Amino acid sequence: MGLDLTLKALGDPTRREILKMLKKGPMTAGQIGQAFDMSPATVSYHLSLLLEAELIFLRKEKNYRIYSLNLSVFEELMTYFMNFTKGDKNEEI
Repeated sequence: MGLDLTLKALGDPTRREILKMLKKGPMTAGQIGQAFDMSPATVSYHLSLLLEAELIFLRKEKNYRIYSLNLSVFEELMTYFMNFTKGDKNEEI
């Protein structure tokens, strides 16, 4: 997990909304795009940043691009942040 990329991806409200949508299950790029008042290119940009941060998976089926959550990255993030609540205060994280 690249923490900088992950936090950058999570820093945008549109990308967070996409993640909330994918929490309900896999969706095509078209389904995701319908939820926003923006161009397909802009939606594609947001999806590419989420892919780069490994927060989502992409599966191609015929002419469809299907996106789903990568829950393992969220688990890694939780573990990372949990390290702040325990252990030696002088310990490096």
